[in-house]
Amino acid sequence: MSTKYIFITGGVASSLGKGIISASLGKLLQARGYKITIQKFDPYINIDPGTLNPYEHGECYVTADGQETDLDLGHYERFTGIRTTRDNSVTTGRIYQSVIDGERRGDYLGKTIQVVPHITDEIKRRIRLNASKEPLDFVITEIGGTIGDIESQPFLEAIRQLRWELGKDAINIHLTYVPFLAAAGELKTKPTQTSVKQLQGLGIQPEILILRTEHNLSDDLRAKVAHFCNVDVEAVIQSQDLPSIYQVPVNMLNQGLDAICLKKMGIEPGPPPALGKWKDYLERREKAVKMVNIGLVGKYDLQDAYKSIRESLAHAGVYHDRKVETTFINSEFIDPENVDEKLAGMDGIVICPGFGRRGIDGKIIAVEYARTHNLPAFGICLGMQMMVIEFARNVLGHQDANSTEMDSDTSCNVIDLMEEQKKVTQMGGTMRLGEYECGIVEGSRAWEAYGQQSVTRERHRHRYEFNNKYKEEFESAGMRCVGVNTISDLVEIVEISDHKWFIGTQFHPEYSSTVLKPHPLFMDFIKACAD
Repeated sequence: MSTKYIFITGGVASSLGKGIISASLGKLLQARGYKITIQKFDPYINIDPGTLNPYEHGECYVTADGQETDLDLGHYERFTGIRTTRDNSVTTGRIYQSVIDGERRGDYLGKTIQVVPHITDEIKRRIRLNASKEPLDFVITEIGGTIGDIESQPFLEAIRQLRWELGKDAINIHLTYVPFLAAAGELKTKPTQTSVKQLQGLGIQPEILILRTEHNLSDDLRAKVAHFCNVDVEAVIQSQDLPSIYQVPVNMLNQGLDAICLKKMGIEPGPPPALGKWKDYLERREKAVKMVNIGLVGKYDLQDAYKSIRESLAHAGVYHDRKVETTFINSEFIDPENVDEKLAGMDGIVICPGFGRRGIDGKIIAVEYARTHNLPAFGICLGMQMMVIEFARNVLGHQDANSTEMDSDTSCNVIDLMEEQKKVTQMGGTMRLGEYECGIVEGSRAWEAYGQQSVTRERHRHRYEFNNKYKEEFESAGMRCVGVNTISDLVEIVEISDHKWFIGTQFHPEYSSTVLKPHPLFMDFIKACAD
C-alpha cells in the first residue's frame, strides 16, 4: 500500500484540540495494525520553540534525537508510543532557513526564489520526508494555527498541491468550533460554515469535519453543516468536551472517524479495533477513588507549562489505583514563614524544571522542608540542581553554594556550566539536548525503581551540571550520585537513600512517559506518596 497522508487543519479559534484529534486518530489507525507517524507544522518564524517563554507556547517538548518541539509531540508520543524525531516538527523558520541556505549554496541555479514554488516545494518535501526514511502506511500532519492566519497560507497551498498530486492518497480533516449562545439558547454553525468557505477559497475541500462543542449536536444540526459545507453527513463528527483527553480516541472510534478516513482513501475498513489495553486504562482510571495530592513547585502559573509532568503523574497514579490531584505552588511566594502552609496537605512535591533566577529561593526552601520532614520529593533538571544546592548549604555548611547560572561569582559552584557549553555563543538549539545513556548504581532507590536495571537512556535539556569536584563530599554526607552518564561521567541522578523518597534527575523523565508505559521513576514516586 502506498503511504496515505491525512492533513488536520483548524478554524474559528485556536486551542480546539487538533493535537489530541491527531493523536487519537493515530492511535485508532495504529490499533488497526497500520504503521503511522504524526507530525506538526507550525507557522511561526522561530526555528523551534526552544527560546519561547512557556507563557507564549506552553512547555517545550524534546525528542530523543534532541529537537526542541511543540508540546503536541508529547501528546503524539503519549497516545501512540511512537518515537518522534526532529523531522516530526517543522516551523516556518526551518522551512525558510533551508531554502535560503540552498540559495546561498547556489542550488537554484540563479532562479528568483519565491514562496511558490520554492517555499511550498520545501514544505511538500518535509511532509513526505518521514515516509521516505521508513515504510509508513499513514502520515498525519497537523497544521498549527487557524484558517485565515496569513502565516499559514504557504502550508495550505502546499497541502492543496499535494492533495492534487496524491489523489485519494490524501484527505483533509478540518476541526472547527460550534459555539453555544446562552442568550439565544442556540448552537451556532455559521462560524464553521465561514471557516470551511475560507478553506474552499484556498482550493481545499475538507472530506471530514470535526466539530468541537460543549453541548451535544443534534442530527439536524450535523445535517445542516454537511449541506452547507459539501461534506457527507456521516463525515460530520462531534468532539464534545470530555472529562479526560484519553477518552477522545474511544469517542472518535464510536463515531467511526478511522473507518471514514479509510473509506475516503478507498480502503475497506473491516472490523473496528478493540483498544483493549487503552480501555482497561480508562476503566482503571474511572474506578480510582483514593487521592494523592502532589504539589508542583515552580514559577510558571500555566497549565501547559508543565504538561508532560502533569500527565506523567496522572498516568502513574492510575496504575496505583489513585487519582492524582496536582496543585501548582508558585515558588516566588514561598518563604521560611509560610512554607508549612504552602505545602500543607501535599503527599509529595515535584521541584519543577526551568531557567533563570526568579523563584529559585522558594524552590530551595521547599526542598529543605521536604528533606527535613520526610516528604517525598522529585527534582527534575533545575529541580535536581536545587536539591544539590540546598544540601550543600544546609548539610555540608557551604552557605555560598550556588549555581553559576544564578551567581557567577559564587565561591562554591556545586552546579556549574558544562565544559562544552562554555564555547557556545548562540542561545537557540545549543543546550545539551536529547537522549543519553545513564548507568545506575546497583542497590540504590533509583535502581529499584527501574526494576533493578543498571542502564537507561533519558532525554535532556540543560546547560548546567553537577560539579564532580564536590561529589565525594556529597556522598560522604548522605546524598549519593546514583546515576552517572556512562561516557562523560555527568551526574544524572542524586538521591538520599534513608529518606522516604528524595530523588533528583538531571534529565527529563516526563518526556518518555506514556499512557500505557508510565516512566518507572514516576511510578515509584507515586507509590511512595500513596503509601
